[in-house]
Amino acid sequence: MKLQRTTLILLLLALGLGSFVYFFEMNGKTQQQQAQEKEQQIFSFAEDDIQSLTINTKNYLLSLERNQKSDKPKWLLTSPEQIPANDAIAAYLTDLLVKGKINRTVSTAANKIQEFGLEPPQARIDIKLKNQQAHTLSLGNPTYNNSFLYAQLGSTAKKNGNVDVLLVSKDFANAVNRELSEWKQPPQTSESKPLLSPPQPTPQKSK
Repeated sequence: MKLQRTTLILLLLALGLGSFVYFFEMNGKTQQQQAQEKEQQIFSFAEDDIQSLTINTKNYLLSLERNQKSDKPKWLLTSPEQIPANDAIAAYLTDLLVKGKINRTVSTAANKIQEFGLEPPQARIDIKLKNQQAHTLSLGNPTYNNSFLYAQLGSTAKKNGNVDVLLVSKDFANAVNRELSEWKQPPQTSESKPLLSPPQPTPQKSK
């Protein structure tokens, strides 16, 4: 009887220890996965944190400012013209900035970034937040298999003289390589309905 009780106690202890190890490892894997996902994200700010955007391409320099007076349109073009912006086009870019992930990071010498199309960059996005923080994302050439785009955050080299080159979605190239007219709010067209002619009086028969 005593032997059975001892065996039962040992069994319960083993089950308890196994459960503890299982939940500990699962919790650790979850935290590690969350940390990796956070590290893979390009930026940590939210869309509502963005105050203005400046997009510098080989074709134009364009500036967007959040509309403070109304919700529609949400964005205003401030350069090269001061007119309402195309909210759908602006939202496509801001969504990429907020949700964009880093596929891989390559460390290279600062004097070799021109090989990635980053000196000078193919396009540069300057981001200003409501808290006055500023961020810069430079876009370079596509990768050899055209799956990703080379990019760089800021332009600061490390102590060893190297810089980090990121592999990001090639959707960034689609977001900035547009005709200037696409950034403008499209004209609102309304179908004009034909005017109804007033009814004509019925001629009366003469008696």
